[in-house]
Amino acid sequence: MSQSDRGLRRLAAGTLLVAFQGTTAPEWVLRELEHGLGGVTLFGFNVADPGQVLALTTALRGAGEPVISLDEEGGDVTRLAYHVGSPYPGNAALGAVDDVELTRRVYRAIGSELAACGINLDMAPSADVNTEADNPVIGTRSFGTEPALVARHTVAAVEGLQSVNVAACVKHFPGHGATRVDSHLAVPVVDVGLDVLRERELAPFRAAIGAGAKSVMTAHVAVPAVTGQTPATLSGAALTGLLRGELGYDGVVVTDALDMQAITKSVGLAGGAVLTLAAGADLLCLGPLPTYDDVRAIITEIVAAVREGRLPESRLEEAAARVAALRSWAAAPEQVTPEQVTADRNGAGQNGTGQNGSGQPGVGLHAARRAVRLSGAASPLVEPLVVEVDTPPTIAVGDVPWGVGPWLPDAEIVRVKPAAADVAGLLAKADGRSLVVVVKDAHRHDESRSLVSALVSARPDTTVIEMGLPVWRPDSAAYIATYGAARANAQAAVELLTA
Repeated sequence: MSQSDRGLRRLAAGTLLVAFQGTTAPEWVLRELEHGLGGVTLFGFNVADPGQVLALTTALRGAGEPVISLDEEGGDVTRLAYHVGSPYPGNAALGAVDDVELTRRVYRAIGSELAACGINLDMAPSADVNTEADNPVIGTRSFGTEPALVARHTVAAVEGLQSVNVAACVKHFPGHGATRVDSHLAVPVVDVGLDVLRERELAPFRAAIGAGAKSVMTAHVAVPAVTGQTPATLSGAALTGLLRGELGYDGVVVTDALDMQAITKSVGLAGGAVLTLAAGADLLCLGPLPTYDDVRAIITEIVAAVREGRLPESRLEEAAARVAALRSWAAAPEQVTPEQVTADRNGAGQNGTGQNGSGQPGVGLHAARRAVRLSGAASPLVEPLVVEVDTPPTIAVGDVPWGVGPWLPDAEIVRVKPAAADVAGLLAKADGRSLVVVVKDAHRHDESRSLVSALVSARPDTTVIEMGLPVWRPDSAAYIATYGAARANAQAAVELLTA
């Protein structure tokens, strides 16, 4: 391979964020980092504990200068706490509280933990305005339904993360909140005019850009007024015209995972890589599915596209310069001390003592307590039976544990699939005992609503805990809304129940 070919391959590889299985770095990843690979995206299957993650990122840094990213939104979408649930509530809870300083502190705490583990890019926050209640992929990941509220909390989240030199990645541009289709599975359409798009979807991104967001993530959504039927990720009109041109953004543009079916079933993985680079993307998140063979095929296709004139080499050079600037800005892990992580996790600065406003340590729990809402009067618990209504996880969230079990150790916990639940049997089991029903986004699942309604009809003294968006509630029963299913949300709900 000539020096020119090696240089071009290095530029092509430098645009890729790859993934791999396991808690240690495979040899191929270390080898490709030596040859200019852009970086990696970590998932729950790469995480055991913070010490292991730091060892992993240290090994990656020893081989190159990688961007090391993951999705740590707090709330339902967590990677560092994938196996136990996040100690921080997500955006819906923070939006419900509507205290931008609290949002800033929560995201600073998240950023400190990431930086201490060697992570320099957090694929958060979600800046989507969740105007579609039946949205299957955003939901509690959004700060809310009002553009101004979402904008001010997006800014606070960006400032919190970047105050500890972890780059924020504001997503999903130009907005995924008005969709009823999951882009992991197909191409959603946001069919609104430019005026609505500017006033609603784009408002949080415009604010985040003004706040200095280091990166923006594309959405695999079609916006006919801008992109026609093409997903924004592949659209020069969206990325170069709208984001770079109209909004004036000159930071790093990161794609959402290219292994999602909105891309793979339309133009293919390698084809999508070329098209999104041509459209204006700088870093391509490949997602968890592509293998090393896929990675090599993508690099080969990018190189071929340059050679054949389908992709300007200057586009790769521009991307490389932006990514290099991001790397030079980001924190090194040794710059974040354990004392700083502890102080930020405990909410230091809330009242000058490292204690949060409730007198207990932990900014995450403090935020969850402020978000939780009780309607009606919950009866004192007597030998409680807790029925947790199983809800299939979304692909973005994954199989993160949720529920109230850890905080009600003396309760009997029964998790049921709503379609197969034995209502009579559950009621018989609950006879003479307190009945607590825990649901997640009941408004999106007919079978969940039917089960809850049947139990509440027979037992009006039931307490219902909604750990998704509180869109639907039964006509009677005490009702607790947590605005998320993180560990902190569950603890805050149980505290209300047992107060």
